[in-house]
Amino acid sequence: MPIETVIEISNLQTKFGSVLIHEGLNLKIQRGEIIALIGDSGAGKSMLMREIILLEKPSAGSIKVFGLDVLNLNEKQCFWLRRRWGVMFQQGALFSSLTVAENVAVPLREHTQLSKRLINEIVAFKIALVGLPASARDKYPAQLSGGMIKRAAVARALALDPEIVFLDEPTAGLDPIAALALDKLIVRLKEFLGLTVVIITHDLDSLWAATDRVAVLADKRIFAVTSIRELTQLDHPWLRKYFHGPRGRAVANKYKKINE
Repeated sequence: MPIETVIEISNLQTKFGSVLIHEGLNLKIQRGEIIALIGDSGAGKSMLMREIILLEKPSAGSIKVFGLDVLNLNEKQCFWLRRRWGVMFQQGALFSSLTVAENVAVPLREHTQLSKRLINEIVAFKIALVGLPASARDKYPAQLSGGMIKRAAVARALALDPEIVFLDEPTAGLDPIAALALDKLIVRLKEFLGLTVVIITHDLDSLWAATDRVAVLADKRIFAVTSIRELTQLDHPWLRKYFHGPRGRAVANKYKKINE
């Protein structure tokens, strides 16, 4: 079966005044994969995600999602496309004045005409799907642990049954046990729902535990896209610093032993 490209970015340029963030950036994301986007702080990872999901507009180039050029869509087409992806922003970005259930229901109320009863049933299912107890649905974000906040944000991202899910630093701020549990949840959801998952992360454990491929944003473009195992063998100053320091070597050795 041929590999289907669901996101294709070609010759992208992002510029703010005299500051050039992306230049000649090219990337293809395949249906059904978990792909991580990594790079130094300020390299433009989150900006690239925001451009794909129509929150920012690049200076030049092309971004196609499901074959549609997102830079040239009318309002109706944008509305339709937004229903086909879900987004978890950094720190979860839950509405503090809404309960977990109300947060998860927001996309359903904005994008559908479903009855209140059906929305409540869908919300209950999504909350269970991400491993939260039913008792969490009536709690506010301030009453949740960091891991529960992230799971609630994933549930909200899944509310409309998207085909693509974008996760911006999903494990940031979590303890190692909660981070590993979230990585495992992401893999299970990808397999169970047939999702394409795009992760922005600095977490070395997540790269080894959850990804099919990793794209490296360096020197204003995508330097490489390959498996984490192959990526550690490439020669680039930032990659050497990232993967071959004490922390990088320890994580690599741990997962190599697990997979032996």
